[in-house]
Amino acid sequence: MFHRPDDLRDQLALLGQAVVQAGLVVGSGGNLSVRAPGSDECWVTAAGTWLDGLSQDSFVRVRISDGAVLDTAAAPSSEIGLHLATYRVRPDANVIVHLHPQTVLLLDAIGEPIRLVTTDHAFYLRQVVTTPFSPPGDARVGELAAAACAGGVNCVILSHHGCSVIADSVELAHKRALYLEEAAQLTYRALTLGRTLQPVPTEWLDRPSATV
Repeated sequence: MFHRPDDLRDQLALLGQAVVQAGLVVGSGGNLSVRAPGSDECWVTAAGTWLDGLSQDSFVRVRISDGAVLDTAAAPSSEIGLHLATYRVRPDANVIVHLHPQTVLLLDAIGEPIRLVTTDHAFYLRQVVTTPFSPPGDARVGELAAAACAGGVNCVILSHHGCSVIADSVELAHKRALYLEEAAQLTYRALTLGRTLQPVPTEWLDRPSATV
């Protein structure tokens, strides 16, 4: 992303275009949300929206504390529970990106964890946690994701479903989503070569996590 519009919805619209172009989601899959720091309201993509065709009208305003829909022109994404549950346990989170990255999901399906191969992976991702399968749209999806990230994890794989990436800015969420799939791709390539990847040196995992 090369510039930051003032409106957070416009920032998310640019992010939606970028993640589709990067192949991290197809069709009307995936959903995005954003909130102003400290706010009890968030903007979440409306049900059925395509992430590469978002505008300000593609978002629904929802109160985080009780899930009340404050704009009635459209229904929020069926995964609204994922976003609300995460915001409730992570007051530092201002952006949640739910995508369906192919290599991430391929590794999950064959039971292989994603290896953090580079210093960028360690710096931006730090840790990747996988939750058990739960049907999309089920309340359990949000409960499991919130439990997984409550302690500070920012990258959660929803088994056989997708991923949930958390950040304090749209730009950082974009970076984390890209690095998560890159780490998955490198892990997969090593597996196809029959090789075991060496982990990032421990001192990099002990560094402070990235901020923008």
